[in-house]
Amino acid sequence: MAVSVSVAVVLALILVLMIRSKSIKGGPAIVAILFGFFLASTDIAPSVNRFMNSIGDTISQIHF
Repeated sequence: MAVSVSVAVVLALILVLMIRSKSIKGGPAIVAILFGFFLASTDIAPSVNRFMNSIGDTISQIHF
């Protein structure tokens, strides 16, 4: 749960920065948000969550 909240916050910040820097307009940003919202309610959502969790686990195992 903590990983998904962190990822959501980071992605939201990236989206805000992209809107402010004019690299993405408001319309496409809304489409991206709606796509993520509706993707979360499909049968693929658990697979996406597992994939993101495995990426988070892999990153956490990297020692600098």
